[in-house]
Amino acid sequence: MNTRSTRRLAAGVAAVGLTIGTLAGCTSASTDGGEGSGEDGVTITWWHNATAEPLLGLWEEVAAEFEEANPGVTVEVTGYQNEDLQRTLIPNALQSGDAPDVFQVWPGGEVRAQAEAGHLKDLTEDASAAIAELGATVTPWEVDGAVYALPFSFGVEGVWYNKDLFEQAGIEGTPETLPELEDAVAKLKAIDVAPIAVGAGDLWPAAHWWYNFALAACSTDTLQTAIPALDFTDPCWTEAGTLLEDFVGTEPFNEGFLATPGQTGADSSAGLVANGNAAMELMGHWNSGVIGGLTADLTVPEFLGWFPFPSVPGAAGDPTITMGGGDAFGVYADAPDEAVALVEYIASADVQRRFAESGAGIPTNAAAADGLSDPNLQVIAQTLGESSYVQLWLDSALGPTFGTPMNQAIVNIFGGTGTPEDVVTTLEDTAGAL
Repeated sequence: MNTRSTRRLAAGVAAVGLTIGTLAGCTSASTDGGEGSGEDGVTITWWHNATAEPLLGLWEEVAAEFEEANPGVTVEVTGYQNEDLQRTLIPNALQSGDAPDVFQVWPGGEVRAQAEAGHLKDLTEDASAAIAELGATVTPWEVDGAVYALPFSFGVEGVWYNKDLFEQAGIEGTPETLPELEDAVAKLKAIDVAPIAVGAGDLWPAAHWWYNFALAACSTDTLQTAIPALDFTDPCWTEAGTLLEDFVGTEPFNEGFLATPGQTGADSSAGLVANGNAAMELMGHWNSGVIGGLTADLTVPEFLGWFPFPSVPGAAGDPTITMGGGDAFGVYADAPDEAVALVEYIASADVQRRFAESGAGIPTNAAAADGLSDPNLQVIAQTLGESSYVQLWLDSALGPTFGTPMNQAIVNIFGGTGTPEDVVTTLEDTAGAL
């Protein structure tokens, strides 16, 4: 295994609370005959969050390949918009008892809630070979030592930017500190370009600005202890809101950002970057593929670059900490064995390599690392490997109960109707209601 791959696996463990140093120490499947036998006619339903190329086409190819290799198996694969899938479609399907056999599972609090409710199949033994191949990146999907989903992508987020617009604005290099980012914003405004696109209409893309300011304001110890304890008494949580409030006051975002969607369509924040109408967007490692899917020729534009979230001088946080997470597929508790085989195939080196080559994200199978050709994803993988600690997305780390109220309180700061204290109060009230 090469050094970069080893570091990426280490960062996967760090995402759930361990430092790199510590590591060194729908319709359910139906059958027309015997259960679990492909020859008897098994239908597997598979839900994912890819609605555009290249990932949409790749998952369709994988489904067709699996059908060909397993006579009698039909895979009904469907892509849904991410917010719809996570907020309503999957929760409603699980509650109804009529869930898809294979579906997207988010790490941290979400997988824990689904596993504890009995919705997910324990893959620890059934997919042991795939789990061994994936290594430490399965850790964010573990609950009490059992693995409930196989991740296909893991990375950190940062700022995607238009190198051509930066050059036109006279911005040399990329911002490494918050004051440098604010200076870049001013220069982009001077050439009548929206400096930063944000999809606040979907809440979470805007909330990630507060998440990163929390990483800047809070010490590593606070992140490691306060989040699992649901203790938000440290003043750093309020400071994160103050940093956000001050930054919003510089008016860095696109016009109409409160109603802008995040990832879908030409008018989304990703679309504004894709068509050159905005210079930057804070987003996860998958954004290269999303932006590429929103261009006229459906390819990642040559102008696209990436840099880590800028540090905040004087803040208590460690600037080598990053915010990250990944995507995985889990199997419904009542699904047939063929569904487990499908998620194992998705996690295989061959599929993972094609995933890497597509530019849709960073693969979790170390054997596929050589397929990562997108230069931005290579930089992200390097940043991931060099991170002293990777904090899982805060809405994922805290769990589904926190996501919407926390993100809404943060967006209220964007809209001028909320305060830094309101976010902390929302977190405390949500924790108190559990």
